[in-house]
Amino acid sequence: MSKHVFLTGPPGVPIDGFYTEEVREGGRRTGFDVVTLSGKRGPLSRVSSDSSTSRRECRVGQYVVDVVSFEQLVLPLLRNVNLSSDAEKKICVIDEIGKMELFSQSFIQAVRQTLTGSGTVILGTIPIPKGKPLDLVEEIRSRKDVKVFNVNKENRNGVLQDILAAVESCRK
Repeated sequence: MSKHVFLTGPPGVPIDGFYTEEVREGGRRTGFDVVTLSGKRGPLSRVSSDSSTSRRECRVGQYVVDVVSFEQLVLPLLRNVNLSSDAEKKICVIDEIGKMELFSQSFIQAVRQTLTGSGTVILGTIPIPKGKPLDLVEEIRSRKDVKVFNVNKENRNGVLQDILAAVESCRK
């Protein structure tokens, strides 16, 4: 039974994107950062200490979303992915398309553009439906050219192979 996996081969699966990471201080979660695959990092949200919210503040629960920081990191990345004219399709990782990220209208536009473009395969995450439906998430979920995998603790190890195969077949 293998304990580690290494890959080898010629360089060149063109990949870019971002993921969100929990920020913890003293054992409790204080917010989330956006981290690009090239290693840039910036705040997505932080716990707000005061409960009096200004009208323009974007909030999800106790978190205040830093839309400007999010857009500065993510929008150039999505625009570049869409400009790519390589023969080989690029993979764009988007983790995630959720409530916090959807405060950015420019992000919504960029994701729609990437979905309709032909040079990029999105490997993304969307929240499971609960509460009020999120327009872009439902739009993605119902697209004919999107395959959604439901990943949970029980199947997450077994489903990886299927996900990799799906990404590979999208790149053809």
